[in-house]
Amino acid sequence: MEGTDYKVKLDIFEGPLDLLLYLIKKDEVDIHNISISRITSQYLDYIETFRMLNIDLAAEFILMAANLMYLKSRTLLPRQDQPPEEDAEEDDPRWELIRQLIEYKKFKDAAGFLSLKEVEQEGSFAYQPEKPDLPEEPPVGLAEVSIFDLIRAFQNVLKRFEESHDLGDIVDDRYTVADKIEMLLFRFVPGQAARFDSLFETATTKAEVIVTFLAVLELMKMNQFILRQTHLLGEIEIERRIHTAAHVEAGEEERLEESEA
Repeated sequence: MEGTDYKVKLDIFEGPLDLLLYLIKKDEVDIHNISISRITSQYLDYIETFRMLNIDLAAEFILMAANLMYLKSRTLLPRQDQPPEEDAEEDDPRWELIRQLIEYKKFKDAAGFLSLKEVEQEGSFAYQPEKPDLPEEPPVGLAEVSIFDLIRAFQNVLKRFEESHDLGDIVDDRYTVADKIEMLLFRFVPGQAARFDSLFETATTKAEVIVTFLAVLELMKMNQFILRQTHLLGEIEIERRIHTAAHVEAGEEERLEESEA
C-alpha cells in the first residue's frame, strides 16, 4: 500500500451480497434492472480500495468479483451468440445473481424485523429496574454507517484530493497510524463531533490521507469514535465517545505498537 505498510484486520460482518445490495440502493435502481457492467465496475472499485488500504478480505469477496466479471463478459457477447428469444429470461446472465440477491434480501429483511421485535419485547416486562446512572449517549442518527458507507466517503475524499493536488512522485512518511491516532484523540474532546471529510483538510499527501483513514478505522475498533449519518447515504459525521474517551486501554496500545513494529 502506498505510504504505509500498516496491515488492517477489519471485521467485515457484511459480505459481497451486502455490498451489491448497497450499490443497488445507492444507485436507486430496481433489483431486477441492474446493469452488470456498472455494478461490476463499482464493485471492483471497492475491492481495489480495500486492497489499497491493505484490508484483509474474505475469499467470497474475490469469488464474487470473478463471477461478476464472468457475467459481464457474457453480456458483451454478440447478438448472434445470445440465447433464443424464448429462452432469454432463463438464460439472462444476470438472472442467477438477481435470484441470489432477492433471496438474500428476504432473509436480511426478516432478520431485521425479528431484531425489532426483540427490542420491543425487551420493553414489555411489567417491572422495570431502575435505570443506571450512565453518561448519556447522543441520539443515534436515522441511518447506520456501514463499512461500505465509510469506504464510499473515503473514495470521495481521495478523489477530491487527487483532483486538487499535483501528486508527482512525492512520498511523505512523516506520519504513522499511531501518530494520527494520537492527533485525533488530542483534536477531539469527549462528545465533540465533526464532518468526516474535515479530517483530511490539512493533508498534504495521498499517503497522509490513507494513514488518517486507517487511524479512524483503528479508533472505531478501539470503541473511541462513532460515526453517524443524518440520512441514508448522507454526509458522515465522526464523534468521540464520552464513556471511553478518558484513555486508550493498555491492551489496545500494545496491539497498536506491535502492528507498527
